[in-house]
Amino acid sequence: MNKKLFVVSGSSGVGKGTVLKKFLEKNPDFMLSISCTTRKPRDGEVDGVNYFFISKDEFKHCIDNDKFLEWAEFAGNFYGTKKKFINRCLADGKNIILEIDTQGALKVKRQMPEAVLIFICPPSLEALENRLRGRHTEDEETIQKRLKEVEEELKRAENFDYKIINDNLENAVCELEKIIKEANA
Repeated sequence: MNKKLFVVSGSSGVGKGTVLKKFLEKNPDFMLSISCTTRKPRDGEVDGVNYFFISKDEFKHCIDNDKFLEWAEFAGNFYGTKKKFINRCLADGKNIILEIDTQGALKVKRQMPEAVLIFICPPSLEALENRLRGRHTEDEETIQKRLKEVEEELKRAENFDYKIINDNLENAVCELEKIIKEANA
């Protein structure tokens, strides 16, 4: 089986992390890509496992020297995926999945057209809003911002290779397995 880079994106609250966790439990020959970040490690996070924690100067040096497949800034911190890491994993014969936002996914596709982009969709905008509210982690303003961003993400998702509707966890995981098997055939 050929080794490819699979990029999974989806709106906040859609359950992409849960789908990926279940997929990776069932498919241990796949690995989740490790991103670089300039933020400080949280309790329990390990460098080289959760993220590669680097300084802002080092991150900017990597940007200036075109070392990232994609990168973005969120809340004053930088996050990015190094080309060398992905290429080394693929060269070592590893199947790799990258979980990033839709803008980053489209950047990856421009640099690696062979990457397979998969968008995890909510069953409906109402269901997504209910999930976001059910978390009880964000205020109303944040929920409204997230819902507005969903509209943009759904537009960008039109450029993805595949879409999975996450209305049932087991079905979404099975669909992801089917897509990956088909793409590797």
